[in-house]
Formats: sequence, C-alpha cells, structure tokens
Amino acid sequence: MSLIKGVTLGQYMPADSFIHKLDPRCKLFITVLSMVAIFISDNFLALAMWASLILFLTKRSKIPVRALMKSAKPIMILIIFTSFLHVFFTGGDDIIFSIGPLKASAAGILMAIRIGLRLYLLVLFTALLTFTTSPSELSDGLEAVLGPLKRIGFPAHEVAMMMTIALRFIPTLFEETERIINAQVSRGADFHSGGLVKRAKAYIPVLIPLFVLVFKRADTLAFAMEARCYRGGKGRVRMHPLNWGTTETKTAIAFIIFVATVIVLNRCA
Repeated sequence: MSLIKGVTLGQYMPADSFIHKLDPRCKLFITVLSMVAIFISDNFLALAMWASLILFLTKRSKIPVRALMKSAKPIMILIIFTSFLHVFFTGGDDIIFSIGPLKASAAGILMAIRIGLRLYLLVLFTALLTFTTSPSELSDGLEAVLGPLKRIGFPAHEVAMMMTIALRFIPTLFEETERIINAQVSRGADFHSGGLVKRAKAYIPVLIPLFVLVFKRADTLAFAMEARCYRGGKGRVRMHPLNWGTTETKTAIAFIIFVATVIVLNRCA
C-alpha cells in the first residue's frame, strides 16, 4: 500500500542549471511576485501564460516535469475542495444543475476552474523554488530578506530556520506516514471499505504514532543542534556568502517585464 508514493514537495534536486545558480534572494523575489501576480490574473489567457512560464523554467532548471507535477499531490484534495465550493457558492442565473438546495451555475464552474488553476500554479512555483534551492541557501536567503526587520526586534534568523526545517521535513513526514499505514495494514487495518466516517476513523491509529514520531524527531533535532553549540544567528558566518550580481538583476528585470505584460493582457482581455 502506497498512498503517498512519489511525493516530492520540499525536496531539493541538485543540477547544473542557470536557475540553480541564481542567488536565493532573487528566486524568493520571483516566487513571491509570481504569487501576487497569479492571484491578480483572472482570465484563462493570463493563466496560460503563467503555465507556459512554469514549464519553461522547469526545462531550464533540468527538473523532470513529472516530478514537478507530483509536487501538488499532497494538497490536491484541498484544491479540489476549494474549487468545488466555488461551483455552488459563486452564484449566477444560468443554473446548469442542482443538488438539493445547492445550485451550480456556469459562472460558478468557470470560477472554480480559475481558482483551481491559480492554486495549482502557486504550488508549482513554490515547488520549483525548493527543487532548485538547497535548504541552507533557502535559509540564508530568507534571513537576508527578513534582515531589515531585525532593527525592530524581529527574529529573522530563527524564523528563516523554522521555515527551512518545516520544508525540509515534509518528505520525511510523508515517509513516516506511509510506514505507519503499511504497519497498520499488516495488522489487518482497512482504509478503503466503508463510508467516509468509517474510513476517517480508521486513520486515528495512524495519527497517534505519527504525532509521537514528530515530537521525537523534534527532540532529536534540538539535541543535535545543542551538541553543535548552536546559539542562533549571532556571530554566524557563511561558507558561501550570498552574491547578487548582474545575472540576478537582469533576471529580476525580465521577470518584472513579464509580470507587467501579463497584467496588461489580463486587463485588456
């Protein structure tokens, strides 16, 4: 039994590509700006341009397209559920079908498709960031971006460290979940038969040992950091300092031009 086989979200895939060599601050800037711009895009032409861009960047980064598509697998249920809600709650006079008091209109179906595509593209951009940026580079980039907030007492290093650790342990969490599920199946557990409530109850024996393993891993990580005399970011030096060069500047400018073009086409369409 393999409910979560092939999950790739949060993994780093080393490769000799132009995108891998970019400064992490540049990649963070592009990712955040793309998230904002994707939410602004509300027609299919703009969304198609974003899909073309993500495919182009995937090819340039030498990341398998199939691996990128699989990165959205863990939250596909959330994407489908969110889109499903828009089908019945968007409203509209052109009713196509109804389920009891719930009525689905053509406007609701179009809105559901747009929302689903937006969420899916957001996940792909985030996955591409983690695929092409190592955990240490991502942590350094986040700390550098949040660095100005240190003047008001914001723990930039600690926040960057926590976000990086959270992304790093997503694949590990799925592996532990699959291992527990396989152990329960070998003991006669049934996760497929019965109604929704029965299947939900069947996962309770999975959640309890999963939480125990998560806390054990957190303790182990804390002990390992203490054993290495970790004391936060104060006085910390980097083996590979961040370097924003002309390549990063040109890339950021090109992306800003692309975003401006998409926004103009989105308004004109």
